[in-house]
Order: sequence, then structure tokens, then C-alpha cells
Amino acid sequence: MRGAWAGTATAVAALLGAVAAAPAPPGWTAGAAEGRPYVYLEGAAGSVLEDTLSLTNLGPKPLTVRLDGQGTPLAFAARTVTVPARTRADVPFAVTVTADTVPGEHRGTVSAEAGGREVRVPVHLRVSGPSLAALTVEKVRLDGSGTVHYTLVNRGNTVLAPSLSLRAEGLYGTVVDRPSRALPLTLGPGERITRSEAWPDPPALDSITLHLRATAPGAPAASARAERVFVSGGAIAGGAGVLLVVAGAAVLAARRRRDRERRADPAAEGPGFPVEEPQLVDATAGADR
Repeated sequence: MRGAWAGTATAVAALLGAVAAAPAPPGWTAGAAEGRPYVYLEGAAGSVLEDTLSLTNLGPKPLTVRLDGQGTPLAFAARTVTVPARTRADVPFAVTVTADTVPGEHRGTVSAEAGGREVRVPVHLRVSGPSLAALTVEKVRLDGSGTVHYTLVNRGNTVLAPSLSLRAEGLYGTVVDRPSRALPLTLGPGERITRSEAWPDPPALDSITLHLRATAPGAPAASARAERVFVSGGAIAGGAGVLLVVAGAAVLAARRRRDRERRADPAAEGPGFPVEEPQLVDATAGADR
């Protein structure tokens, strides 16, 4: 019997220890009414839209909660609410959509703070009217390590999920060709984000033209480009290699400029006989003769 009682006591002690170690539930919760994951409001410019925030006090004492809003013009009947013990309080609030609010999707947040803890509830506001999906890619730059820097800007009034493709061309053809892929982000209306793309093995000696193309559902494709000459000290011998790269870059630039002019004005192609390209000559050839 003593062994049985000892085993029972050990099991009870272990159970009590597990209960003591279990994390305590939060003393209160805040969320959109009816258990929704976020607040969704829709209306025309100039309207006032209403919804409810649910505050639940799970503790044995009254709880004072401070309310606030960000991103959208929120108004509460009271900024501070005291919720009785073990009680849920539904607090109404209103969003005023001003007459000059552009149609499309807007984001905001309702926040509740009590006892040093803050809970944020997303607010999705859709203003009725014509929608515009517009995306631009700006400030494209290729640094010396081969890292590509760029900025995506949402110029429309809808939320965009952008994708990006990348292509780099050197003196002797395409050196990088990355197909379009979805980026792990969304852009709200008017939002911009700066990102970078790694290029693990940039050329040691080349003149590179980089092309970026950004797309998003419903939006016209946006493109931008940047140029850079890569010259690595280990890849050249003296100054002749630099001269060759610079000369090659000049030839490539002249060729591209002429191609653009021909596309803009077919009559500018000149006579119907071929025009020879400038030839690159190694300036060090025969120097020892």
C-alpha cells in the first residue's frame, strides 16, 4: 500500500507542477465584433461608417482600457472604457470618410491598451468609386558588389501584390536572366518600399545594362534600367584592360543609341548599305617589337 500511495502522490505532484508551469491566459482580449479577424468597412466619400470593438475582461477585477486609432479617421464615444470583471463590452466607433478621400482600399488600426499590453485590430476600409492599379519601379542602382537596389511605388488606389523580373546584359550578351517571381509583400495605395536583390557572381570586367520589370494584377507593367562598368584589379593587366572596357562600353552605348533613334525614326537609318562597327584593338599589341 505504501508503494501505491507513494506512486499516487508522485503523480499528483507532477500534475500540480504542470498546472503551475502552464502559461496563464491573458487577462483581457480585444477584437472585431462577432469574432471577425479584422474590421471591414465600405462606403462612398463623404460618408460616416460605424462598427464595434469587443473588449472582454477575463479577470476578477474591473479593467480600464484606453482606445486609439491609426491610419483612418476613427472616433470613439469615449477614449477610456472600464470593463467590469468577467464581462464583455462592445464599444462602438465611427470612421469618417472625408469628401476628398480617393476611391480604393485604405488601411488603418484600432488599438486597445491596458496593463502594459496593447492589442491592434486591423481596419480595412474600401471607398467606392473607380479603382486605379498603378505600379512604378524607381531609383534602380547597381553597386560595385553587384547588389541591385530599387524602389517600388504604388501610384494607384488599390492594394498591389507585385512581381519582379531581372535581366542584365553585358558586352557579349545576357549574363543574368531571372524570370518574374512574386515578392513577399503587398503595397497599399501611395505606399513605397526600397528593396535589394543579390547578384552572387558579378562580372570582373564588363559593361552591364540592368533591366528591371515589375508587374501586379490589374496594373500595367513598369520597367526601369541602370548601367555600370565593372573593372576588377585582378582581371586586367595595366591600363590596357581599362581602355578596352571603356572603349567597348562606348561602342555598346553608341549602338544602343542608334537603335533607339532608328526605332523612333525609320527614315534615319541612312543608305541601304551596311555600316561597319568600330573595331577594338589591343593597344599593347606589338609594344615589345
